[in-house]
Amino acid sequence: MAYNLQSLITILQQILHPDQTHWIFDHNKPQLESLLEKAESLMQILEKSSPTKVASLDSQIRETANKAEDIIESQMVHQMLSNPESESLTFPTPDLQQVTRELDSAAVFMSEKAMASSDLTQQLESMKLEVEEMSASSSRSKSDLVGVDADLLELKDRLTNAERKVEIVPIVGMGGIGKSTLARNIYDDPCIVSHFDYRGWAAISQVPNMREIMLSLLTGPDQKVSDGLMGCGDNELREILHKRLFGRRYVIVLDDIWSTKVWDEIMIYFPENDNGSRVVITTRESDVAEYVAGSKSLHHVQLLNKSASRDLLCRIVFGEEDCPGELKGVAAKIGRDCSGLPLAIHVIGGLLSKVERSRDVWEHVSTDVKASIVESDKQFSNILSLSYNHLPIHLKPCFLYMGAFPEDYMINGSRLKSLWIAEGFVKSNGDKTLEEEADVYLKALVERNLLLVRRKKHNGKPMSYSIHDLLRDLCIRKANEEKFLNLDDSMRRVSVHSSSEDVCASPQLMSLARSFVCTGKKIASPVFSMLRLVRVLDVMGMVFEEFPEEILQLVNLRYLAFSCTSGIPIGISRLWNLQTLICRGQTMFDFPSEIWEMSELRHLRLDTLIEVGKGYEIRFVHKKLQTIYFVWITPSLIRSGFFEIIPNVIRLGIYYEDSPDIEVDLSHLHKLENLRCQSELNKDGSRFLNKLRFPCSIRKLVIVDCVVSRSFLTTLCTLPNLEVFLIGNCVFERDGEAEVDEWETTEGDEFRSLQFLSLHCLDIVHWRANETNFPVLRELYVIGCSKLDEIPCDIGDIPTLEAICIRGCGASVVASVKQIQKVQQEEYDNCDLKVLIED
Repeated sequence: MAYNLQSLITILQQILHPDQTHWIFDHNKPQLESLLEKAESLMQILEKSSPTKVASLDSQIRETANKAEDIIESQMVHQMLSNPESESLTFPTPDLQQVTRELDSAAVFMSEKAMASSDLTQQLESMKLEVEEMSASSSRSKSDLVGVDADLLELKDRLTNAERKVEIVPIVGMGGIGKSTLARNIYDDPCIVSHFDYRGWAAISQVPNMREIMLSLLTGPDQKVSDGLMGCGDNELREILHKRLFGRRYVIVLDDIWSTKVWDEIMIYFPENDNGSRVVITTRESDVAEYVAGSKSLHHVQLLNKSASRDLLCRIVFGEEDCPGELKGVAAKIGRDCSGLPLAIHVIGGLLSKVERSRDVWEHVSTDVKASIVESDKQFSNILSLSYNHLPIHLKPCFLYMGAFPEDYMINGSRLKSLWIAEGFVKSNGDKTLEEEADVYLKALVERNLLLVRRKKHNGKPMSYSIHDLLRDLCIRKANEEKFLNLDDSMRRVSVHSSSEDVCASPQLMSLARSFVCTGKKIASPVFSMLRLVRVLDVMGMVFEEFPEEILQLVNLRYLAFSCTSGIPIGISRLWNLQTLICRGQTMFDFPSEIWEMSELRHLRLDTLIEVGKGYEIRFVHKKLQTIYFVWITPSLIRSGFFEIIPNVIRLGIYYEDSPDIEVDLSHLHKLENLRCQSELNKDGSRFLNKLRFPCSIRKLVIVDCVVSRSFLTTLCTLPNLEVFLIGNCVFERDGEAEVDEWETTEGDEFRSLQFLSLHCLDIVHWRANETNFPVLRELYVIGCSKLDEIPCDIGDIPTLEAICIRGCGASVVASVKQIQKVQQEEYDNCDLKVLIED
C-alpha cells in the first residue's frame, strides 16, 4: 500500500523540523534526511502514476515504509522509556541505509516504468473495455425502475422546458445507485424522442478515448459503427459530429464521466443553437458535476426507501406476477438489507430468480444478504471497486479507516479528522492547518459519494458522517487485501466492535499496532501494555474508575480518547507526542499543570474544569492548540496571561463561578469561531458576560446558566460573523434587576448574520421582536420555555426563515406558531415554511 509513505514522511518531517527541541541526533541526521528525500521523491512519482503501474510495487513499498516506521518509532519509544532524561537519539545506521536503498530502488523502477509505455496502451484499453462493459451492464430496462417517478418527472421537465440556451443536466450519485439506468430511460422516453431532433449517447469511463466517444455520439448506444465512420480520421469525425448537431435541437448523454478534462475536450463540439438543446452527464464525482454545471444544477439520485426496495426486488424476481404471500415478509427484509442501493437489489434479485421460490430458501439467503450479493456477482464488487481504485493515493487510507467502525456507525467529522492526522495520513500543505487540509479530504470523499453526510451543523455544514453498508464491505475487503486492518499476520490497526471480542493476538504483533479503536464497552483481555507503538487509542465507550497506568507507557500516542471517573494523572506529559486528548465522565479533580508542557497538543476536550494559574509558568506559546474545553476563569488564570499563549484557538469553552468582576479580553483571538460560556445562576460569576470582550471572528456562541443584560445583547449585534446563537437556562436583566420576564429586542438591535437561534429553558413570558432584528434567520428553535406566551408574529415575515421547531412549550406558543404558518400560506403563498411541534 503505497500511501504508507505519507505516514513515514510525516514522522520524518516532525523529527527533522528546525523547531523540534525534543530530540538531538548524534550522527544519524544525514541518514534521516536522505530517507526523507527518497520517500518524498517516490511519493511524488506515485501521485502521478496510474493504479495499474503502482500495483506491481505496492507490497514492496508498503513493507519498506512499515519497516522504516518501525525502526524510527521503536528506537524513540525505547529511548523515552529506558532513559527519559536523555535527548540524544541514535538509530542503527545499517537499517536506515537499507530502507533508504529500497525506497530509492522503487523510485528508479517507477521512473523507468513511466518512460517505458509500450504496454500502457494495452493496459488502458483493457481497463476501458472492462469499465464500459460494467457500465453497459448496469443500465436496466424501464420495467426495473421503481421509486424514481419524481426523478423522471423532474429530469424530463429540465430537458423539455422553455429555456433556449444549451443546459447541462448532471445526474450525481454513488456507484450502483442507478444514474445510468435513469439517464437511459429518459433518453428512450417517447416524449424525449419526439422533442429532440438528434440524440447521442457515449459511455465515458475512467479511461476516455475521444475517438470512441465521437463514434458513439454519431452512432447511438448499442449500435454497430458503420465502416464509413470507422474509416474516418479524428478531425473528420469532429467535423461530422459538429455538422450533425449544428442547427438541430439535440440531447447528448455523457455517461459515467470521471474528470473535468474530458468535458473540456468534448464540450467544444456542442454548438449553441439557441433552440433548447441539452447535455446530460452522469457521474459519481460531485466536483466534476459542479465544474460542468454549477452547484445549484445538480440532480442527486437518492437511495431507495424500504418500500421501493421491496417492490424493485419483487419486480426483478417475479416480473408482472405478484409476490407470493409467504415470501412478502422475507422479501421486505432482503430489500431492506440492500440499504436502498439498486445495483445490490438487482444482484440479489438475479440470485433469487434462480433458486427455489420457498420461504426456507429465501430465509437462508436473507441471513447474509451482503455476502450473497458479492458471491453471486463479481461484477457488483468490480463496479464499487472502481470508485476506490480511482481515488488519489492520499484519500485511500482515509477511506479504508472507515472500516474500523461498526455498520451504520455515525462518526463526528472532527473526530475523524483528528484520527487521520494522528495516523499521519494528512499531508501538510502550505498555509493550511492539518485540520483544514483534512476538511478537503472529507469533502473529496463526500463528493465522490464514498461518505454519506448524516447530520449537519446549525450553519448547514456537515457534522457527522457514515458509510453505506455495501461500501463498508468493500472498505473492509480492501483493508484486508492491503494489510491495513485486523489481520492475523499484520496488526497495524486493531478494531474491536463487540465487548466479547478477544483481540489478544501475540504480543509481538500487537506491539506493531498503530491504532486501537474499540467501540464496545469493554474488552475481554487487557491489551494496553502490548500496544508499544500505538498512535491512536480510541476507547471512549469504555469507562474506567481509575486511569490505566499502562497508558502512560504508550509514549508514541498522538490521539487518546477515553472515559474515566478519576481524571488525568500526574505523568501525562510523558505522552510528548499527544495531539488530541479527550476525557469524558470525570468528576472534579486536580488538573495536572504539566499538560501545558505538551507542545504538540491540538485538541483538549475534558468534562472537568481546567484550572490554570496556580504554580503555572508560561514556557512557550501553544500555536497548535485549536480546541480547549472548559477553562475555569480565575484571577490567577488572568494573571498568568493564559489567553496570550493560545493565539490560534478555534473552539473554546469558559466557566465563571465566583469572579464577576474579572475582565476577560478575547478580542485578540482572531481565529476563535466557537465559544461556549457557562456559569451557575446562584453564583456571583453568572453576571460575567458584561466583562467579556469578543473577537469579530465568532460564528457560534452558546451561553448557559448566565445573567443576560440588554447591553450584552447589544454587544452581540456588533459581531459581524455570528451565525449561531444558543441561549439556555439564562435569566434576563434590566437596569440591574435580574429575572426579568421579558426579552425585548429594540429597534436598533440587528443580528445581521444570525441564521440559527435556539431558546432553551428560559423563564421569559414575553418575547418582543420583529423581522428587522433577525433579517437572515433560517431556523428558530424554542425548547422548554413553558412560561412563554407566544412567538412574535413578525418573525414569520423574515424572508429567509425555513423552519420553526417548538418542543415542550405551552398551548399558546403552539397556537401562535400555527397562526404564523397559516398567514404565510394564505396571505403570502409561502408554503416553504416548516413548522415542527413536539411534546
